[in-house]
Amino acid sequence: MRLVLSSWFLPPGIRPAALPHTSRTARAGIVLNALDASGAARSRVHDRERRTLEGFGYSCEELDLRDHFAEREELPQRLAGLDLVWVVGGNAFVLARAMTRARFRDALAAQFPRREFTYGGCSAGACVAGPDLRGTDLIDDPAVLPDGYSPTAAPECLGLVPYRIVPHWRSGQPESGSANNAAAHLTEHGLAHRCLRDGEAVNAHDITGPAVRPTPRLPDPGEISRRAPNRWSTRPAGSRRTVISGGAGERRG
Repeated sequence: MRLVLSSWFLPPGIRPAALPHTSRTARAGIVLNALDASGAARSRVHDRERRTLEGFGYSCEELDLRDHFAEREELPQRLAGLDLVWVVGGNAFVLARAMTRARFRDALAAQFPRREFTYGGCSAGACVAGPDLRGTDLIDDPAVLPDGYSPTAAPECLGLVPYRIVPHWRSGQPESGSANNAAAHLTEHGLAHRCLRDGEAVNAHDITGPAVRPTPRLPDPGEISRRAPNRWSTRPAGSRRTVISGGAGERRG
């Protein structure tokens, strides 16, 4: 598997390093669930991302995780028919809850042997690739619960990288101040993280398994103390070749 974890949406015509070039029309599924509480923005973002991915040679379809809250056994089959899953930004806690309900992490794990399959995400879609959402509650509201979402569904992450992604760091965006605070908080508590400015992305090849194995369930967002020590344990696994593109970024841990 390959990873593309971006702070911002992909600029048209600038293909990420980890996104494979294909001689055929590849298929991409666009996950918009981070925007499930964002109204009309969902449709606008879908159209923008679809145009960009079509420019890279993909035929696109929406992959709505809500369709798999009850019919979870179909999700691995859908991923098997895709070459790229592209997960857009929004609220990372909403997205993580949707992934938990759909058992997305289990379905994604079946794709590890596929060397050309790519998990890509920007902003919230990059944040959920880490071990947990520590610090992200300083950027996104963990209490947002769209219609149809259960408050008992924990915001579990994917554990694809062994550090937390802090998007929009020092980028001049409305979220940048909160992102800077999140980075300072993670540094203060010695929690591994990587800061990305808008325009930067982590590109990784040869992902053979999860980088970390989070505990089975994370606390509800309301239980997360912004100044508490880390209550999750992680341990390394898998292998990878990782590069960061677009700038230097910053890494801790």
